[in-house]
Amino acid sequence: MKKAVHLALVLLVLSIFFSGCSKNEKSIAGFADAQNARIGVMTGSTGEAVAVKRFPKAQVKSFDDIMDAVAAIKSGQLDAIITLFPAALQVSKKNPELRILPEPLDFEDTAIAVKKGNDQLLATVDRIVAALKADGTLADMEKRWLKPDLSPYQERAIVLPRQGNALKIGVSATREPFSFVDDHGRVSGFDGELARIIAAKLERPVEFSNMKFMALIPALQSGKVDLIISGMTATNERKKTVNFTQPYFANKQVMLVRKPAAAFHPKSELNSINSLKGKRICVLAGSAGDVAARKAFPGSEFQTFTASADAALAIKTNKADAFVYDKSVLLNLVEKNPELMILDQAVDKLEVAAAVRKDNTALLASMNKALQGLKQEGELQRLRTKWVDTRYAVTPQLPPAKAVHTNGVLRMGTCANLEPFSFQSNGIITGLDRELSQLIGERLNKEIEIVDMNFEALIPALQSGKIDFALSNFNVTEERKKLVSFSVPYITNDISVLVRKTGASATTAVPSFLSGLVTSFQSNIIMERRYLLILDGLKTTVIISVFATLFGTLLGALICFMRMAKSRLLSAPARLYIAILRGTPVLVLLMLIFYVVFASVNINPVIVAVIAFGMNFGAYTAEIFRTGIEGVEKGQTEAGISLGFTRTSTFFQIVLPQMVRRILPVYKGEFISLVKMTSIVGYIAVQDLTKASDIIRSRTFDAFFPLVMVAILYFLISWTLMQSLEYLERITDPKYKKRKAGRA
Repeated sequence: MKKAVHLALVLLVLSIFFSGCSKNEKSIAGFADAQNARIGVMTGSTGEAVAVKRFPKAQVKSFDDIMDAVAAIKSGQLDAIITLFPAALQVSKKNPELRILPEPLDFEDTAIAVKKGNDQLLATVDRIVAALKADGTLADMEKRWLKPDLSPYQERAIVLPRQGNALKIGVSATREPFSFVDDHGRVSGFDGELARIIAAKLERPVEFSNMKFMALIPALQSGKVDLIISGMTATNERKKTVNFTQPYFANKQVMLVRKPAAAFHPKSELNSINSLKGKRICVLAGSAGDVAARKAFPGSEFQTFTASADAALAIKTNKADAFVYDKSVLLNLVEKNPELMILDQAVDKLEVAAAVRKDNTALLASMNKALQGLKQEGELQRLRTKWVDTRYAVTPQLPPAKAVHTNGVLRMGTCANLEPFSFQSNGIITGLDRELSQLIGERLNKEIEIVDMNFEALIPALQSGKIDFALSNFNVTEERKKLVSFSVPYITNDISVLVRKTGASATTAVPSFLSGLVTSFQSNIIMERRYLLILDGLKTTVIISVFATLFGTLLGALICFMRMAKSRLLSAPARLYIAILRGTPVLVLLMLIFYVVFASVNINPVIVAVIAFGMNFGAYTAEIFRTGIEGVEKGQTEAGISLGFTRTSTFFQIVLPQMVRRILPVYKGEFISLVKMTSIVGYIAVQDLTKASDIIRSRTFDAFFPLVMVAILYFLISWTLMQSLEYLERITDPKYKKRKAGRA
């Protein structure tokens, strides 16, 4: 009966997941529709008071940041947001599914706040604001910063003194276009420029303190800042605690709501490079397309991805407008997504080469000689024709490797989700880069060992010696030349732009479960024997989870023993270990152990993962064990010794069984967390379940099926291992033993 209930619950959860949860979204056309709505406001803002006053029956929810409220309204958790017009304008420009109701809720004066008693500074700043109004500076700033589109801002260059008593400005730089942090890490915007103008007129350097909006007035009162220039409204309540200059901007409170579904039909009208300015652009982290896009479109909103399939999906579902990347990869995306297209004009033209560690000059010279020979023989052109210029077979095969007398092994790093350069097919890595590596190995008389890892991990792997060279559609850039050496180029590539075709509507993100299940299963599991990827990933995840748990448990027992020892020589290092490991993110620990500790050691990354996760798990289990032991009354230990038991036998026969019963519920929770944390091992070239799903999605462009499949597998792994722990919990329970003996 119990198993049937569990199965029913699992099926219910899955049915809800696949069918999609309906959102209780309220359509608001005017203020009358918002009387009982869910309204978001900024904590401590005047919009909070306006919402309570104008909509007394509404559910008013406070947020520290405007973007938290935007995320809530887009996900259906809010019906409206009340905020100041500049912030609402910026949000509506970047989120076309939202709009501002035309009628303002209230009018406000935005001014600069000065500490009570600092009358001299107040008078001086007040005169400066008056002069900026009179000479038209403030009006010009409004035109440049409160733009109706997303074209780049035009900030004035203001020369400030570098020495002297700094003018400390308090800001909450999350309110673009008034106050925000730009691409260079500077506080910018209308308020940022105004602060610099005032500092220049006072002949003082400027120092910004970026903090939560609600912390600004306490910071001013305590002298941490001299002025607050952050779109603050001069309300009567605030005037009791701080002074205000005359207004520098006539502001208003407005309501931001979702557009009616029928009114929002996003289409891509991008037909040239110039039309990309100010748009939402996808890039792959650290890629040459990333560099080229940020240089060509400085005023745009950039979204960073780790896989080209995810970027293409973002465009298809209208989460982004364009994807800037290598044209050879984009061509493959277009073939599989007919609603997408590539713009004719290229953003940049770059060379593709092999990457080698800086000090490995001998290998670089050998590879250059091999590549030059392949070019003269026409092999490089043949590879381009086969993999880029024409369409290869659905299940592409590499030519058989020639028999060679091996002269050692070369470890080649690649990211196998960049079709057609490097990708998985029928359980093996294939593509242009893979075939090229085979040709290079034949000419160098060396065996090529393929190491598949995340793209952003390739350069660290090269620098630490984990791989000998990298072939992964590596574009040659000046920035990368500082870190690694490049061979002669073996192909030239355009950095191009992928967009939706004009008139192509955004596709729905969640496919129909009933109609698409069979197709998705065939595409994601059966085709090209992709189930082999899942099986390999499943095996790796289980191995890491089980052995990391065993290692972490033994290590935790040792650390617990040291932690509870009376000698400070043992307890102090144990305390330090626990503090450091519990305070260090597992990903950071994983990267440090692989790329720093074992930098010069050729070690299997699965072993490194076991060590890293085991060390992290050991820090937590040590404290769990200590709490469990201390929870057993000391009198029981004393009683055992008085009965003739040794301290060791007393611990194992009296204390340990009780400790195990006490700690198992908490221990199980930490164990499940460890299993789920193993999903990050792709950073050190381990192909686990998550990496397998990324590889599959990079080929099939199915947004959800691989992820749902992996989520189910993680659940099954956790559930199976949990049953083992629950069995241990039962057999250590005296009541269970009595019941079992009674039945016997």
